[in-house]
Parts: sequence; structure tokens; C-alpha cells
Amino acid sequence: VQLVVSGGGLVQAGGSLSLSCAASGRTFSVYAMAWFRQAPGKAREFVAGISRDGDRNAGTTLYADSVQGRFTVSRTSATVDLQMNDLKPEDSAVYYCAADRVVRPGIRRSDYEYGYWGQGTQVTVSS
Repeated sequence: VQLVVSGGGLVQAGGSLSLSCAASGRTFSVYAMAWFRQAPGKAREFVAGISRDGDRNAGTTLYADSVQGRFTVSRTSATVDLQMNDLKPEDSAVYYCAADRVVRPGIRRSDYEYGYWGQGTQVTVSS
């Protein structure tokens, strides 16, 4: 699976941005997908995830507490998207999309569970 991230940029606090991750290669829909972010000097952290097509509860989403209610993850047959609203300066980071390393149900929060990564995109939120 090859993943290419687009979107990101600079926005003022309270503003919105959207990120998109386009997938190619192996059948994308069979993998759970997630967004992670990494701020300078900090570990990479889980932001949001969405279950694979074919799960009993396909389309299930999971969010970090820090973004719950502000971010929305969704997917199509070829992309996974992250809509970010009411952005805060602490949301500033490099954002990555990732595909689960194996085909399985559920969503994982740990980055080592993901085997395919897109290039990062910078999101900067000014106060």
C-alpha cells in the first residue's frame, strides 16, 4: 500500500483544515487506517482511526481524547480524510496517515501496529 498525504498548512486558532491520504497498491479498503501526529520533541501520537471495510462495524471511528469532538475521520474507496475544526496551537505537528500492518478487525492506537505510512504534512496553528 502506498499512501500520499495532502493538505495541511498554516491556520489561526479556531480555524479548520482538512487532510487527505490517497492510497494505491494493494486493496486499500481491507486495512484499518489511522492518523498520527508528531510535534517537535514529542513522541508520535495517535489522533484518529477508522475501521476497515468488511468489519462487522465497518466505519467505526476512534479518536484521541484531545481531538474528540473537533476532528472527524472518514474514508472512501481510495482515501482516508481528516477534517480538523476548532484547531488549537497544541494541534501543531507533522501529521501522518497509516495503514494497519495486517488485515484484521478493529483499530489500534499504537504506531507499531501500522505497517504502511504516508509522508508527513505540517499543520501549524497560530495563536
